[in-house]
Amino acid sequence: MCRNIRPLFNFEPPASDEEVRNASLQFVRKISGFTKPSHVNEAAFDQAVNDISSAARRLMASLTTAAAPRDREVVAAKAKARAAQRFAS
Repeated sequence: MCRNIRPLFNFEPPASDEEVRNASLQFVRKISGFTKPSHVNEAAFDQAVNDISSAARRLMASLTTAAAPRDREVVAAKAKARAAQRFAS
């Protein structure tokens, strides 16, 4: 599950709220063991996702780097090339 969590810091354009929320959702799914929580646990699950999303946003806002922002398209193209090489038949 957590293989879907990608670095979100230092990209141009910056990570969207949806990307941060999706990464937070994957994290909560991983540590809780639930893909979809039961109705009883849904409120706690959603609160955890919201809390982690907020913490991730604060973290990214406070980080600094001297490196130039990475281009999302270039990083995605490199990942596709690695996957094609890795899974070539």
